[in-house]
Amino acid sequence: EYFKYCQPNVRLVNAFWYTGLKDQQDQRGFRDALISLGYTVRTKVLKEYYDDASGRYSQKANLDIEIVVDMFNTVEQYDQVVLFSGDGDFERAIELLRSKNTHITVVSTEGMIARELRNATDRYIDLNEIRDSIEKVEY
Repeated sequence: EYFKYCQPNVRLVNAFWYTGLKDQQDQRGFRDALISLGYTVRTKVLKEYYDDASGRYSQKANLDIEIVVDMFNTVEQYDQVVLFSGDGDFERAIELLRSKNTHITVVSTEGMIARELRNATDRYIDLNEIRDSIEKVEY
């Protein structure tokens, strides 16, 4: 739906979905549906981390490396990347892709996008501004 909304004449080359899992069966139906739609699905089992400052545990999958590796392994196939993330860790990868004449669009939300990432991208789209146009409505 994003491509219909923003760029009607775009040919989609690759679509990747990255997600953390509680276990290997977590989200199985959803992942299978994405695969049947042509997505490449990358997963990692969530790891639990303790934050000394807050005294709380959190879970993370840390798929940043997988995302960057996929972007660079397929760089010859595309001239545009649409990244749904707000993580500032992608800043350097985005800069390098732009140096290869790749146009970068980042889709995120205000308050969740790192300033460094927003500054590194060619185009920023606030997900909340396009949500009504791309969200699947349950009937």
